[in-house]
Amino acid sequence: QVQLVESGGGLVQAGGSLRLSCAASGSIFSIGAMGWFRQAPGKERELVATITRGGSTNYADSVKGRFTISRDNAKNTVFLQMSSLKVGDTAVYYCNADIARGLGSMANTYWGQGTQVTVSS
Repeated sequence: QVQLVESGGGLVQAGGSLRLSCAASGSIFSIGAMGWFRQAPGKERELVATITRGGSTNYADSVKGRFTISRDNAKNTVFLQMSSLKVGDTAVYYCNADIARGLGSMANTYWGQGTQVTVSS
């Protein structure tokens, strides 16, 4: 069994900052890419940022320069530092990870349960 558990969401005023964390646990052999997605009410889930095991990152244009993704491979954890938050960043934020559960096993993508981020004006 593999679990991804997010934390760090909440209510913040526009211009403020939040840091999200997502820890993977369970039967894990290795973790490849990890990422953050978000889904606002009435909208489809969209990519926010991804990071490879080696640390290469990719960001949605809407968050470039404001959000920073990072990871701690020793702790199977990915972070999302969010700064200069806007009302439009309000959404449920989900983390995901490509996880192999054994030597030679194919990696599957696992998702967390989501954490609410609300930015007020």
